[in-house]
Amino acid sequence: MKRIYDWDAKFCLRNYTTADLLALKGARKLTQTTANSEEEAAAAADAGIDLIMGNAVNAEAVRCGAPNHFYTAAIPMPDHPTEKDVLEAAFLAMKRGADSVYTARGPHVVELLAREQIPVMCHLGLVPRRSTWNGGLRAIGKTAEEALALWQNFRDMENAGAFSVEAEVICDRVMAEISKRTTLITSSLGSGAWADI
Repeated sequence: MKRIYDWDAKFCLRNYTTADLLALKGARKLTQTTANSEEEAAAAADAGIDLIMGNAVNAEAVRCGAPNHFYTAAIPMPDHPTEKDVLEAAFLAMKRGADSVYTARGPHVVELLAREQIPVMCHLGLVPRRSTWNGGLRAIGKTAEEALALWQNFRDMENAGAFSVEAEVICDRVMAEISKRTTLITSSLGSGAWADI
């Protein structure tokens, strides 16, 4: 366990820190699950899951259930439409015990959060709420042109300051190549077995 202070200046123990996750990239596969209640978080911890993710409004409950697990708090787009809303939600989630925040927003929002030293997980590939731009719910990266555009999206998020990415429904061969090349910790959500998580 690592000894840290959280954003509320409380001494805590964590199974992983952001620095640990970055150091493990490409060296060890980790597991992650979603938990939005104290009971779900406790069950995940008891099952030996490495990382927990959940909605930011449930941060206190998740932290009670898994007090020592690295926890990413998701900030839903519709609930936080402005940059000010996102920043306030991120600070509140961090104060309530999150170790990082997740956003499906663009690089400008990732950069806004990263400038405040908030570890940010972004979302690339199939972003369901934006699926109309992709022609519907489908795998991303099936053509060379689409794979190259996706690679550029990864680079844009790196440059914006993200440390990790939820990679959703990306063709597994493309995910394998991108995961080897990006500095982002890749978390596969239907993108094959080649991601870091």
